[in-house]
Amino acid sequence: MNLTRVELRKHIRKMRRALSTEQQLTASHQIALQVKQLGLMNARCKIAAFIANDGEISPQDIIKDAWQLDASVYLPVLHPFAENHLAFFSFQENSKMRINKYNIPEPYISCPTICPVNELDLVFVPLVAFDKQGNRMGMGGGYYDRTFAQVKNSKTRLIGLAHDCQCVEKLPVESWDVPLDMLITPSQIYSFN
Repeated sequence: MNLTRVELRKHIRKMRRALSTEQQLTASHQIALQVKQLGLMNARCKIAAFIANDGEISPQDIIKDAWQLDASVYLPVLHPFAENHLAFFSFQENSKMRINKYNIPEPYISCPTICPVNELDLVFVPLVAFDKQGNRMGMGGGYYDRTFAQVKNSKTRLIGLAHDCQCVEKLPVESWDVPLDMLITPSQIYSFN
């Protein structure tokens, strides 16, 4: 199946949204269990996650596990000054949230709660599609690629979370695409470095 990026994105998003609520919950629980078994998080970790949208894997169980470990958790916010970039702000159970222009909840912006991107240890990344070479296709805005292009050689590890049905044989890759370090599905763990 030779699809353009736009067609592929549309096709995989439709498949992802077709999963039942039970399938979504089961997949999210299985991935959180895999993250826990890998021992990726500890109390010193600065972890970035996201609020699931449009059929994405929910990292909510991962976030709860991170809080139990006393790790610091951050969520992406559309950057207030660097257009088309993300900033990461502290997220706790009692964090006040607002809805951004994409109708996705994000923490209110507060300078004391921001984490510089190059200080994040683990970044759990949403995606539309991935291949077994570590390439990811997002929603098309390029926010994660632009944000992490400059820190790719740092300690920050980008970990994609996806349903098994989001795997494709080979993604069309552009020069600006930032590859993943790891990808976790309900049934597989892929390591790319």
